[in-house]
Amino acid sequence: MKKTFQLNIEGKNRDRVLEATKHEIRQYVKRERRKTLPDGADFWDFDCQFGTHPDNAQGVHFATLTALIDAVALAGGDTFYLELLAKPGHRTARTGTELTDDGML
Repeated sequence: MKKTFQLNIEGKNRDRVLEATKHEIRQYVKRERRKTLPDGADFWDFDCQFGTHPDNAQGVHFATLTALIDAVALAGGDTFYLELLAKPGHRTARTGTELTDDGML
């Protein structure tokens, strides 16, 4: 998904448009995660680019998208650009250095 989202649409409540935008993003993620994984992949990961325009979009972590969208809306921004591309992900084993003294993670 590569899309510029409008937050100010004439005749529509800005808060409702914001929630509809978040819903559209969540539905896209759900749809992508339902697809069959390729051999050797453990999960679907996402490459994310976020910015106010496609020219200034920067790579961000998927978990921070909602907070970034809320920040743009709170600052009074009219639009934001989101590039969200699914890719196969591979889990890595935890190392022993992540354990605490009592053996717990």
